[in-house]
Amino acid sequence: MLSNCKENIDEVPQPKNVILLISDGAGLSQISSAFYFKDTSVNYSRFRNIGLINTSSSREDVTDSGAAATAFATGVKTFNGAIGVEDDSTSVENLVEIASLKHIKTGIIATSSITHATPASFFAHSISRGATEKIALQLPKSDIDFFAGGGLQFFNKRSDQLNLLNELEKNNFSIDTVALSDLDDIKSNQKQGYFLAQDAMPTIINNRGDFLSNATDLGIQFLNKDESGFFLMTEGSQVDWGGHDNNGEYLVSELIDFDDAVGKALDFAEKDGNTLVIVTSDHETGGFTLKSKTRLKDDGSEYSDYSEIDMAFSIKGHSATLVPVFAYGPGSEVFVGIYENTEIFHKIIEVTKWGNPVD
Repeated sequence: MLSNCKENIDEVPQPKNVILLISDGAGLSQISSAFYFKDTSVNYSRFRNIGLINTSSSREDVTDSGAAATAFATGVKTFNGAIGVEDDSTSVENLVEIASLKHIKTGIIATSSITHATPASFFAHSISRGATEKIALQLPKSDIDFFAGGGLQFFNKRSDQLNLLNELEKNNFSIDTVALSDLDDIKSNQKQGYFLAQDAMPTIINNRGDFLSNATDLGIQFLNKDESGFFLMTEGSQVDWGGHDNNGEYLVSELIDFDDAVGKALDFAEKDGNTLVIVTSDHETGGFTLKSKTRLKDDGSEYSDYSEIDMAFSIKGHSATLVPVFAYGPGSEVFVGIYENTEIFHKIIEVTKWGNPVD
């Protein structure tokens, strides 16, 4: 077991808001790619408090996104393929459910379907991340106040013929299936949801544009409108998919897009002064490496050109490498060190005191 790196929480500044950004499938090499391939400044470089997490699930050394996101959302290890349940398959309370008892506003954003493993772990409970229609049923009844992503077909083109858009509206959601709005147009809405694709959002390469950054910015502003405190989870879902495809261009374009969303969170946190920003990944995908360019000599033999970076992959799946944690703002110092992925949840609960008894 890795060290929990406990601090004296009573001496740590208490944040009012928490923004958790997850780059699915991004290990240190994926993150490093931004420093070589991004044309503008890299927002990862703005952090000073940095740690490492072990990503293993309850039964396997190599995790999947469901078990890893459940660790972040609930503080427990579970088996691969599960979301929001313990290793014995019983449901476990998540961060959104806990924070909402303190009247904290909550939101989730993803470039996948909103029912995909990572976002779903913050509102649903299922022994199978693949039970998409069952997972979708849980969103209207959840404590989520804002969401943006894909997955419309799991709500209005279901095998049971239910139209969950009606259920969402009954539960005070205003739903948009066309485009993100201006804050002024939704400010008076109690809850707000965006389904902007039938399943996953398009890739950056296929012209998704600034959705992730703009949705993160809009989510922050919407959740902060009454200044009661908020929790927002933003996922750069498709970094992982570039890794699975062993497609360097796909991976790096998604990672750079995610870094832009990190910038939006940090810009708000710097001005606000009461916001904790945490950036991490559920696991590494692809065994991604930034290596020297391989070139040929005149005689046909190969050599490594150390003046130019190239990309390589060693696997198609996930790896067990430790992944970094970056933290900024009040409470960020407790995220330094090396610890289990479940500690992300526990550290958030401890520094915010959201888990304390309701007054």
